[in-house]
This record gives sequence, structure tokens and C-alpha cells, in this order.
Amino acid sequence: MKAKQEVLDSIIKQGMLPLFFYEDAEVSLQVVRTMYRAGVRVMEYTNRAKEAFENFKILKAAVDKEMPGFYFGAGTIKTREDAIRYTDAGADLIVAPTINPEVGDIVSRLGGLWIPGCMTPTEIHDAQKHGAALIKIFPANVLGPGFVSAVSDVFRGQLFMPTGGVELNKENIGSWFKSGVCAVGMGSRLITKEILQNRLYDKLYEDTVKALQLVEAARR
Repeated sequence: MKAKQEVLDSIIKQGMLPLFFYEDAEVSLQVVRTMYRAGVRVMEYTNRAKEAFENFKILKAAVDKEMPGFYFGAGTIKTREDAIRYTDAGADLIVAPTINPEVGDIVSRLGGLWIPGCMTPTEIHDAQKHGAALIKIFPANVLGPGFVSAVSDVFRGQLFMPTGGVELNKENIGSWFKSGVCAVGMGSRLITKEILQNRLYDKLYEDTVKALQLVEAARR
């Protein structure tokens, strides 16, 4: 795994962590290439179906060969077994919807970045106890920016990233950064079903450039 601080700095600099899964490995590869061409330098491929692991290995090999300076991680990693599989396959970061200390410990031993998902102050506290430098606020569309504003006062210095329902528009992205997040996770609102099913790589390129610009504007 890449060094924890190295990957974390890249996420903070980018201000966004794109994430997706698609059954077709070739389409997935074209998505990753398009994101890289648009300026993305760190992203997550989610472990959401039986094809995910084999696809991940194909994508990681292409990343290592074609895309210098690109950090490629795995998401929806809930078990010790999956953490071992994906870190062995070269994942540069591990993202989860839950707090499993076994997963955190595996990543920590490798010196990598583990981003667990939290929904309550108690979960945030537990994630901190297990070394989570960055915490995913999930599901973001249920909790909202007001939740981050409130917990940021209690957990001063903790880095947060909302995922799940972040919208590709100025108002929504702006409200998240105003609440105090360091980045936003962007999945199906950016890499849409329409884009994946119809291979709309030009649209994905344009939307990704737009998303990066909206993030930059929100932070100014």
C-alpha cells in the first residue's frame, strides 16, 4: 500500500473521491482512464458484486502501467478477508461503509489509509480509536451538512468526507465544504448509470472537470 499520509494528502488536494463499480471490466477501465485524463489522481473502485475483485486487479495493473501519480483504492471493504484480498492486490487505500477494527488494523499494519463510514458521534469516536485519519460520513444525503457542522465542534481536527448523495452542483458541494469537510465522495451522481450503460466517456470527462472546478470554487 502507498503511505497513509501520501494518499490522504492527495484526497485533500483533489477535494473529491470518485467511486464506482461496473460489471464490465473494459467499461470500468475506460472510466478510470477518462477520470485520469480529466485530472483525477485518486479514486475508489467499490467491492459490490462478484466481478469486483477480478476487475480491480485488471484496473490496478493498467493504473500501474499507464497512470503515474494515480492512487487507486478499494471500497465497500467490510471484512478481514476482503481487506487482505484487496491490499494484497495493491489497493492504495481502503474505504468501508462500517467500522470493522480488524479491517482498520490490517490497513494500519501496512501503513495505509483506512476510511470507515460513520453515522453517529459514537461511531466517529470508535473510528478515531482505531486510527481513522479520514472518516466517511455515510449516508450523506440522510445526515446532511448540518450534521458535519455539529460534530466538527465536538471532534476538532478530525477530517470528514460525505459520501452518498453528494450532488453535482454548486449549491450542494458548496454547502458541504462550508460545513467543514475536507473532500466529498462522488459516486452515481458523477459516474451515472447512463454514462456506464451508454459508454458516454466524453460526458464523463466533462462532468469530472466540472466537479473538480466546483470543488475548487467551493474551497475559495
